[in-house]
Amino acid sequence: MALPFSARRRSAVNYLRKYWSLYAMLSIPLAYFIIFRYIPMTYIQIAFKRYSIVQNVWDMPLARNNGLEYFIRAFSNRDFLYAVRNTFMLNFLDLVIGFPAPIILALLLNELPYKRFKRFTQSVAYMPHFLSWIIISGLAVQLFTPTNGLFNIVLKRLGFSPIPFLNHPTYWVFTYVLLGVWKNVGWNTIIYLAALTNINPELYEAAAIDGAGRFQRIRYITLPGLKPTIVTLLILSLGHILSSEFDRPMALGNSLVHSVSNVIATFVYTYGIRGLQFSLAAAVGLFQSVVCVVFLMAANALAKRFGERGIW
Repeated sequence: MALPFSARRRSAVNYLRKYWSLYAMLSIPLAYFIIFRYIPMTYIQIAFKRYSIVQNVWDMPLARNNGLEYFIRAFSNRDFLYAVRNTFMLNFLDLVIGFPAPIILALLLNELPYKRFKRFTQSVAYMPHFLSWIIISGLAVQLFTPTNGLFNIVLKRLGFSPIPFLNHPTYWVFTYVLLGVWKNVGWNTIIYLAALTNINPELYEAAAIDGAGRFQRIRYITLPGLKPTIVTLLILSLGHILSSEFDRPMALGNSLVHSVSNVIATFVYTYGIRGLQFSLAAAVGLFQSVVCVVFLMAANALAKRFGERGIW
């Protein structure tokens, strides 16, 4: 039987009196998302209008072709199509090579018997995360340039030909991906090491008593224990399959590898910001966001279909 309105009201008032401090703390991040995330979404309509710096966004005239002018212009631009291809290719390689790397490192660190060496290795591994891509690009130039890079100097003295890591498209992609793995592997390992702490140590003891070896314990205890975390992070990674960093390709790229280093972020900067085509930049950004959301929802639905919880 439903409670009368007065009783429900007293119950709600008592509940708020008891937990008002939690809701007060929650109001701060909620206000942040409303002010800095949701209110700026009103300017998405710039993608469908002729942008004018002297007009309010609500008063700007609708673009031609029922507002789709800038989307048509983007997909008619060969550089944009190349940027989409490069963005997908680089993110896919980051996913294939970079996603398993922290899992493997976490498994290795978890098996180390010496705790001090484990902490030292973990600290060394995640320190590159705090370096900016400008610093990393400077290190890459000093190490990998064909003429005076340290790595190629060693190759020359050993009798080998220098390798154009930063000047040839194929080698540049290889260098780009590996530098990304080196920068982020240690930081992402922290998540998996935290997940490993939730695995009951008695499972390892029971498996050892039953005669299970180290690799068998990893296969049948550690990896199943990490599976929910792996699935969640994989879904989030697939949601960024068409998103692109700006500083990474911009810092590492050059005119010799423009065919593979031009991604959506650099395209928006070149055509939208420097070219003052703000409506085109908004249209490209909206397309990118929609595709990422579609990948995120598809990955989440696929995970649920295979019995995982997903992210919602």
